[in-house]
This record gives sequence, structure tokens and C-alpha cells, in this order.
Amino acid sequence: MAETRDFLLEIGTEEMPSAPLMNAQKQLGTIIERGMAETGLAHGAIRTLSTPRRLAVIVEACATATDEVHDVKRGPAAQIAFDADGAPTKAALGFARKCGVDAAALVRRVDTDGREYVFAEKTIPSAPALPLLSALSERTIASLEWPNYRSQRWGSEHAGFVRPIRWICALLGSEVVPVSYADVTSGSTTRGHRVLAPGDHAVPEASCYERVLEDAFVLGEKRRAEVIRAGIAAIEQERGGAHVDTPKRIFDEVVNLCEWPSVLVGTFDEQFLAVPHEIICESMLSNQRYFPVYAADGSLTREFVVVSNAAPGTEATVVDGNERVVRARLYDAKFFYDEDLRVPLDEYVERLSVVTFQEKLGTMRAKVSRMETLAGAVAELAGTDAETHREAVRAAHLAKGDLVSQAVVEFTNQQGVMGGYYAAAAGEPAAVCQAIREHYRPRFAGDELPEGIVGKAVAIADKLDTICGIFAIDEAPTGSSDPYAVRRATIGVISMLKELPSVSLAALIDTALASYADQGLAFDSADVAGKVRAFFAGRLAAIAKDEGIAADIIDAISAIGIIDPAEFLARARALADARANSPELFEDLSTAYTRAAHLGDASLGTDCDASLMTEPETALLAAIEHGRGAVADRLEAKDFAGAFTALAELREPIDRFFVEVLVMDEDTRVKENRLRLLNRFSGIFADVADIGCLSKK
Repeated sequence: MAETRDFLLEIGTEEMPSAPLMNAQKQLGTIIERGMAETGLAHGAIRTLSTPRRLAVIVEACATATDEVHDVKRGPAAQIAFDADGAPTKAALGFARKCGVDAAALVRRVDTDGREYVFAEKTIPSAPALPLLSALSERTIASLEWPNYRSQRWGSEHAGFVRPIRWICALLGSEVVPVSYADVTSGSTTRGHRVLAPGDHAVPEASCYERVLEDAFVLGEKRRAEVIRAGIAAIEQERGGAHVDTPKRIFDEVVNLCEWPSVLVGTFDEQFLAVPHEIICESMLSNQRYFPVYAADGSLTREFVVVSNAAPGTEATVVDGNERVVRARLYDAKFFYDEDLRVPLDEYVERLSVVTFQEKLGTMRAKVSRMETLAGAVAELAGTDAETHREAVRAAHLAKGDLVSQAVVEFTNQQGVMGGYYAAAAGEPAAVCQAIREHYRPRFAGDELPEGIVGKAVAIADKLDTICGIFAIDEAPTGSSDPYAVRRATIGVISMLKELPSVSLAALIDTALASYADQGLAFDSADVAGKVRAFFAGRLAAIAKDEGIAADIIDAISAIGIIDPAEFLARARALADARANSPELFEDLSTAYTRAAHLGDASLGTDCDASLMTEPETALLAAIEHGRGAVADRLEAKDFAGAFTALAELREPIDRFFVEVLVMDEDTRVKENRLRLLNRFSGIFADVADIGCLSKK
């Protein structure tokens, strides 16, 4: 077996942006692992490392040469491979070509089964690792992809990278692996921290690489994250349970902005605490990558955390500089907020008349009017009192006003949040203010829902208005395109309506489309309403499937047009439970229903003549009438399990009917009367589920 040494490939660049750096690091490990397999070089663990100025991969225990391989393949039987004159047949020629040898080199010998075969034997000599690693390194650098970022070119070279490459360190043990890319040639040196250890630093062995980096004040991404988290934890502990807000995206970016992190604390002026903390924090996080500090009671403090890449001993200067920057940013935020408070929120709403919602669907002001109607409809269907109804309409009226405020134009993520503050400053009811803040929820699957009925009413109105409008202009989402996030809005509406079982989704869809029609949009209301209902039905079916409900049960509920989320899922669960508890009974019942539905003739109606009936028919008619009442009562009470139980009680009379009664009697009057009876029987199921779906399998 060949000797082993660690292999290092480091690509040194100008500072790379965080997102492409993390993406490239993931690619790097995969590409090298696949490439090592292709080279045939034995190796140990593969790990990657990154800093803003470098991408590196270390392959432990890499063989210095490939193993010599003696390859033996068995081919066809000798009597098939050669003709009577000993000349190779097509079978032998094809086998030899496949194995890369000449037919004359095929060997004949008896195998373990006692039969004679031909064998192709080929020896692949050992190959040194250096040329293989050289080619692999150059392919790897060239194959890294930079989605959403353009590769740069420099000098007279055509090869590109996300940032100009300044050095390449490639070693197998202590030996330099020749690598050339974009006019940069590999060597045995890396580069240290720009300030603390500038210039080249020799890497005597690939295995020493990380130690050399640390001596040059450079840490890998995992160690940098550990150092930053430890510094933040110390700050929190010193402040008796304080909390430093470190959103993952911002934290990852901060980790990739430094090579030797120092965690420092700065402060801003007391006056800025009068500004809503959301825009203070967004300004610090998004613009400056500072982490806000919250006290143990959850209130925002004047302090913020800065991660520095500067030299130790310059902390005071770094903090002072960052405090100057944050002060300017927060003055802007305070100015926007104070100016916004001078304008009544109702005036902002009127300004929405020059803001386009969607080219074919008019302005945001028109959307607000539709939202008022829809929010009122939700509140009414939910059974709220007059005051709550007024609050829902008022919140819908004001919900979009902050879109044209200066604070939201600057801090777009705070739409809704700022509107809530402006509404509170204007003396609006607490429920209205909270609804404005929360009406964009849920923003994604699993996100929190608006807490109160007023917030849910406005959120449903906002999302359902968008859904219906997009379908009305025939721009429904496709498999690969959903530019208006209709699927996400649909799931949001379903999530909220699950908590409002008395609200009819079909009625809301009709209300939403009527509002568009009243504003002059031309479309086929019945057709569009059907498409929107079908879209919701598809989302509900997917949700039920995720809950583990069988496909035929989902089909049985979907077939009767139920789209109210709470009812759809409750019916599906009840039917699943009933079938699980009495599988044979429901299998027989579904079969009986299918037989009755198949034999029945809807054109004959359901009016039966009792004078033409035999005793089994009379018994079935009595059971049908009793069952109809029981099913209706239980459906009205939303007792879906009870409704399925009532249907199950029809098993005995329908079984007896089919055993003792000949439906297709020679007497036409008797036959048609029996068909009407079967129509009557099938009709009981119509409002519960399409039981026939359960027997289709």
C-alpha cells in the first residue's frame, strides 16, 4: 500500500460575500470527494474551511500513488467464444472490446464450476498522486458555481471567480502540488490576517495548515462562530439574564466578515428608545450587522454588540466609530417615525390610490375597500358582536396605510408593525392596532397566526382578496411559477379558518369575487369561483394526506364539495376513525352504497309508493327515514363521527333488501318504485361523504 500524506488545497482571494462563500464551501467538499473517488487515490476524512479571504479543503491520509490494479473479468464460455477453427467469435470480440484488450490476449481456463471460460486480464499500473491532484485542483476551482453572483475576471485572463484569486496553496505533505488558474500558480504559503499578520506565511506541511493560520490570527468558520457565541454568552451573563438577538442569517454573515473576531459592546443615546424597537433593531441588524441587547424583562436596552476584526487594543476606537455610525442611522429612523406621526393614518390610506396593487387589479386603495367588505363578512360569519365587527372593518381600512409611510419605505420589513404603532398613537382600539400589526401572518408554514378574531378577519381578507383576484385575471399559479405567493396565501387562509369553524369559505370566495365585479373587473364569476374552490380543495387534500389520512377517504370528502377547512379535516378524521374501528362494517356499507348508486336512476326521483312495497322494502324505507333524520341532526351538531355511525346502521336493512328483493322486476311500476327507493337510500349519503370512493379500490 502506498504512503499517505495530508493533501491541502487553499484558494486565497479578495474578501468574498457571505452567501456565495457558504455555498461554495458546501460545493467544495462534494466536488473533492467525488474527484478523489475518480482518481482512485485512497484517502481518509475530507473537511473544508473558509474565511472571507479563502476557501480550503484538507484531505487526510491521501495516498501518494494509486494502487496497482490487476483486473480479471470472466467472459463467455470458451465453446461460445471460439469457433471450431479456434477463431474468436463475435461474442469474444465484443467481450474483448468491452474490457479494452485485444481478442488475442483473452485467456482460456476452467472456472470453479468446472466449465471453461475466457478471461480478460489487465494490469493497471500505479500512478503518482501529484499529477492527479494537480488536475483535480484545477477542475475544482473552475467548477465552483456562484448562483446569483457574477464571476469576476482580472488581468488578461478569461477564467473567473467570485472575487479575484490572489494565491493558491496546494500541498501533498510538504510537496507543492502544481496548480495554475487565472495566472496564479500554487505555492507553499498562505496569508495571514490583513492587519495582525499581513503577508505570506509558510505552510511546511499540509497537516500544519490550521496551526499556521491560527498563528497568523486566522480562524476557520466553526472556531469563529464559537468565539463569537462565547463572547455573547459572557455579555448576557454579565448583565444578569440579558438576551442578545442573533438572527441566524445575520449571525452567519457576521461570522464571514472577520478572521479574528472580537466581541465588543457599544451604546446609543437614550432618546432613541422612544422609537419603536422594531425599526431600531432592523436598522442595526440589516444595515450595520450589530446585535441588539434586550434586558431580562424583554425590553430593549441602549446597548448593542459589535463583532470586530480589528487589532486588540483598538477596542475603544472601534466602539466609538460604530457608535457614531449607529447614531446617524437611528437619527434617520427617529426622523422618519416622528414625521410619520404628523400625518393621520386615514390620510395614508387615501394616498394608496396612487400605489398599484396589481396591474390588472387596480390600486392598493381599491384593495383596501375590498378588504373592508371581506373582513366584515368574516366577522359576521364568525358570530361576533357589533363592536368587533366595526373593529374588523376599521382595521381592514387602516391595515395598508403604513405602506406609504417614510419608515416603511425605508424599513420594508416593518409593514404592518409600524401601522400598528401609528394606529395606537391615533387612539384606535387595541384590537384594531393588534390586527394591523399581525395581518400579514402567517408569513410561512408554521408561522404564528393573528391572535384575535379581528386580526384573523383582516388577514383572511387580505390573503383571500389576492387569491381571488389572481384567479379572476387568469394568472393562477402553475407548477413552476407562483409570483404572487398564492399557494402560501391559501395555506394561510386554511390555517386561520381551521380556528373559525363557523365561517364559510365558499361564501367568502363569492363575496371577494363580487367586490371585484363591483369595481368593474370583468370575469366569469361562476367559473372563477369554481377554480378557487378547487384550488382550496387541492390544498386541503394535501394537508389531510400529510396527516396520514388515506387517499380514498380524502376523495370521499372532496367529492361532496366540502372546502371549509375545519369541517373537511374533521369529517376526514371521523371517517378514518370509523373505518378503523369497524372496517368490515364500513367495507360492506360502501359496497352496498355503490351497488345502490349504480342501480338507481336519478331521473326517476325519490318519491316511493308504499303500497307497491314488500316487507323488506318497507323496512328499508323506515330505516332510511330514521337515518335521514339522525344524519341531519348530527351534521347540524358537527358530530361527524355520529353521522357515520348513523349511516352504518343502514347496513342490515340494505343487506336484507338486496338478498330478498329482485330490483329489476318484470312489472315496470314495481321496478321503478324500487329504483326510487334506492335513490332515496343513496341520497342520505350525499351530505356526508361519497362512500362509493371507499370501494373503488
